[in-house]
Amino acid sequence: VAPYERPALSKAYLFPEGAARLPGFHVCVGSGGERLLPEWYKEKGIQLILSTEIVKADLPAKTLVSAAGETFKYQILIIATGSTVIRLTDFGVEGADAKNIFYLREIDDADKLLEAIKAKKNGKAVIVGGGYIGLELAAVMKINNFDVTMVYPEPWCMPRLFTPDIAAFYEEYYANKGVKIIKGTVAVGFTSDSNGEVKEVKLKDGRALEADIVVVGVGGRPLTRLFKGQVEEEKGGIKTDAFFKTSVPNVYAVGDLATFPLKLYNELRRVEHVDHARKSAEQAVKAIKASEEGKSVDEYDYLPYFYSRSFDLSWQFYGDNVGDTVLFGDSNPKSQKAKFGSYWIKDGKVVGAFLEGGTAEENQAIAKVAKLQPSVQSLEAV
Repeated sequence: VAPYERPALSKAYLFPEGAARLPGFHVCVGSGGERLLPEWYKEKGIQLILSTEIVKADLPAKTLVSAAGETFKYQILIIATGSTVIRLTDFGVEGADAKNIFYLREIDDADKLLEAIKAKKNGKAVIVGGGYIGLELAAVMKINNFDVTMVYPEPWCMPRLFTPDIAAFYEEYYANKGVKIIKGTVAVGFTSDSNGEVKEVKLKDGRALEADIVVVGVGGRPLTRLFKGQVEEEKGGIKTDAFFKTSVPNVYAVGDLATFPLKLYNELRRVEHVDHARKSAEQAVKAIKASEEGKSVDEYDYLPYFYSRSFDLSWQFYGDNVGDTVLFGDSNPKSQKAKFGSYWIKDGKVVGAFLEGGTAEENQAIAKVAKLQPSVQSLEAV
């Protein structure tokens, strides 16, 4: 299919009512941009080649080869292969190849999960992982009337971003919705029935959980394999400059797999998020166009941004989650409309801001705070 907005797959695509479907979420409707339907490419003179996998890239020869043996020559290459999911079969987890164990990355994955939701109506779902996919899928499976259990090894959910205080709100909110949470252990094996369908999740702590459907969300890894040894890498991704140029002339890398200079914090970073995927692509194309016209563009000056929506909740985060934290607002999960946030303070400056239940204006305000990094005399003054 033509490029689409991946976040829809773990949210409205799986809803029992009012579900999102293509062409509703083609690129780049999620950021309020134009919706690029397949015919848009034709109108703009862009050749869109679908159902074609590139299996070999020869950067010195400026050549790509497809699985069907077709050769593509290029003058400028933009690498936008993104990430792929980490699978339990990669670690040899016993029984991890059973049917009805799902990963969510492509629209095909979502379609297969939807079929299973219909086939196993009101059944038991086990979610392996406590990050984005874990939290969003636990909510969506509950909305589909499944008995849901989440399992993750960390002491709290979304540990890469949430503080214990923030996580406590979401964990209790989910528990109030009937989602069971098992922390501090991992799935070490699966048993299946005579049809090869998963029926049980075995945990490291010795417990076994009944399951009709298992959804695994244990992270992703950048898809850099095609370019190994041909281009400079750093921090698991392809190293670029502030215009997303790689170490190879006329080769650019954008999105999840680009390790780029994050100007705001003066360090090289890789960001796995749809917002950066859109903005890095835009920056690369502007830079290419500018160099063709003998002009220049400003360096990429990105403010890290993450968000999620599940149940009636919606949070946004801007900046960096380092240093001391200050929680504010009403973070009682039993509140009719909980609304709270957190600031991160480092070296006497506010460097990050999080808000649950904010309006568009309030979310813009916390983005501004994270960008401007105002000084703070003491944590009490925040």
